[in-house]
Amino acid sequence: MSTQPNAMARSRAVLTLEYPMSLGRYDTYDKAQKAVDYLSDHEFPVQNVLIVGTDLKQLERVTGRLTRGRVAVGGLVSGAWLGLFVGLIFSLLDTSNSAGFAGVLITVAFGAVFGLVWALIGYALTGGNRDFTSVMQVVATQYEVLVEHKFAAHARELLAQMDPMAAAQAQVDAARQAQLDAATRAQAQDPTRQQPPV
Repeated sequence: MSTQPNAMARSRAVLTLEYPMSLGRYDTYDKAQKAVDYLSDHEFPVQNVLIVGTDLKQLERVTGRLTRGRVAVGGLVSGAWLGLFVGLIFSLLDTSNSAGFAGVLITVAFGAVFGLVWALIGYALTGGNRDFTSVMQVVATQYEVLVEHKFAAHARELLAQMDPMAAAQAQVDAARQAQLDAATRAQAQDPTRQQPPV
């Protein structure tokens, strides 16, 4: 019997709230974290709060050109590190001490050659379709702070004390969004009806 479904169910339970209500949307994670930290500092039960990143986008920063030489050096270095790791493990497990330092050097050299050949084969198989190096990251455009419905009023009071202008703007934004949602629903029910301007 596997315990994986139970672990998945527990993780889903931790990451869900019963009847969540929005406390606000923030442009950066730091602002959302600051709001939750403020609630925590004022002894709010923050275990009932969830920060949700929405509107995900993938960023890829190109860091340089990928050439056969760079691929060879990268494969050589990573293979040498792997060889050093394997050689040190073998030398630690070898009770007769017959290989010693020479055995570690041989595994480093073998690892470097293996890494070089493997990297060049992989580069050749791409056929030049991706001749650049990059760093990728998935980020959210907005972060929404949600709270259990029974704690929403208290949390809003605390956040209004933190930044009264932001709290008023959040209420205006929520009212506009509710009006837009209602108009969208009405438009879906009666297609001949004109949608009011926002």
